[in-house]
Amino acid sequence: MAGQHPKREYLRAAGALHAHPETVRAELFQRHRFFDPLDKVQVKYEMLRAQAVEGASVSFAAAAFGFSRETFYQTLRAFEERGIVGLSDDKRGRRGPVKLTTETLAWLDQTARQRPELSGRELAQRLEQERGISVHRRTVERLLAAGGKTR
Repeated sequence: MAGQHPKREYLRAAGALHAHPETVRAELFQRHRFFDPLDKVQVKYEMLRAQAVEGASVSFAAAAFGFSRETFYQTLRAFEERGIVGLSDDKRGRRGPVKLTTETLAWLDQTARQRPELSGRELAQRLEQERGISVHRRTVERLLAAGGKTR
């Protein structure tokens, strides 16, 4: 199968294979072979171009290219930050160094034990104030629950 569709396999390996090419209804992709609905990077680029250059509304552009408005804005942000590379799917998994070191986790655990009345939000605020580390309250709550401490 891979030999019959080398482009499809390449797109899959590159994180650029559109999982639902049938949702792309934009006329360009219906009329011209150059425009390939399997190529998610091309589809996303053309969606952004339709809005920026042709003046299509965000709602229209997103729908015509098979995406939600939320995906449109995420795609726009990724394109503005990283250019064309930002249009391919990110690799799954951790995106960078972990903020919470063993020392920070110990501090969080100790603080939660010493002050059991503090909520996840309050613990997250103290962590930022006292250690300069910003995490979401749900992260704190999950960490404490995983350690056998429920809040």
